[in-house]
Amino acid sequence: MQRLYFLLVFITLGCSNQAQEQQRSILPGAYQTDDYLPLIEDKKVGLTVNHSSLIEGTHLTDSLQSLGINIKKVFTPEHGFTGTISDGVKVEYENSESSFELISLYGENKKPSTEQMNGIEIMIFDIQDVGTRFYTYISTMHYVMEACAENDIPLLIFDRPNPNGSYVDGPVLDTALSSFVGMHPIPIVHGMTVGELAQMINEEGWLKNQVKTDLKIIKTRNWNHQKRYSLPVNPSPNLPNDLSIALYPSLCLFEGTIMSVGRGTDYAFQQIGHPDYPDTTHSFTPVSREGAKWPPYEDQRCYGLSWIGKQPSYAFSLQPLIEAYKKMNRDDFFNDYFKRLAGTNSLQKQIEEGQTEEEVRASWEPALSNFKKKRKQYLLYKD
Repeated sequence: MQRLYFLLVFITLGCSNQAQEQQRSILPGAYQTDDYLPLIEDKKVGLTVNHSSLIEGTHLTDSLQSLGINIKKVFTPEHGFTGTISDGVKVEYENSESSFELISLYGENKKPSTEQMNGIEIMIFDIQDVGTRFYTYISTMHYVMEACAENDIPLLIFDRPNPNGSYVDGPVLDTALSSFVGMHPIPIVHGMTVGELAQMINEEGWLKNQVKTDLKIIKTRNWNHQKRYSLPVNPSPNLPNDLSIALYPSLCLFEGTIMSVGRGTDYAFQQIGHPDYPDTTHSFTPVSREGAKWPPYEDQRCYGLSWIGKQPSYAFSLQPLIEAYKKMNRDDFFNDYFKRLAGTNSLQKQIEEGQTEEEVRASWEPALSNFKKKRKQYLLYKD
């Protein structure tokens, strides 16, 4: 028995070391300096970045400046340059102590203006995404692409792996419901990197007036859509680990309901709850903190469902939503935000009518299958 135990430990450690080695071998686009330095040397460079824009732990701004690159302006998305500002909070900058101008693209100003683009000869976009339609970094990318096209500025996208990139699922957005949490006719889980999605946006004519960006993708090396990728840094304040990122596509829909998704706790997007949830087995109390200022039900004990401690399962499910709706049994369960997150008027009605997940999924066709076919022509990483 003891020999068997040590054999199992040896196998486990071997598998763990192999997984770690695979992680280390994955090199995002920002690491490919030989591929892009000739394109940006002696140019005035703009960057669209945040805290996730790293090369082996060093921020892209620092890496490029150490190589003599002239960074003129830095644009940032939701959560700001540091990635610590709460969701939905307008990002503003006063005087920057940096050598470059810092400009927020979250708040009243979501698209770089012609004035803000002035003096830039080439733009770089390098932000870690998590592969869902309602994660707003891809909306910021859309507006940056549009501004580059309108001002004749080339755009380099430093691609990074999509941790939810192994599958495609969910209803395709009804463009009548387009908003900053869903700008494109794609499903909730689109299964594309930002580079692949940028190509689709460009070629499908989704930019304003169907303008096209002079676009170049610096690919990630040693990764494909079936490879698991554990993010080296939290992509936003309330996605603290792999489990939250895997659950995010399913649990973010609760943001359009009366339920809390655990903002203001250590386990955001790993639990859902409400002060009046009838099953009191699991509970948590949200508190105001950095990255989660004034969370729903602040300082109130919430009861609900928990996935804390489970292994990440990369799949989209409606079951948590269906179960919570049945148990709460309230007419005010959904709010107006839900339709924008879902990207369709149908999903709320289907759940209220008591349809099964299988019945709901059937209604996503043929749009979902058509998207999957379209997606194939833009993929940069073959399995």
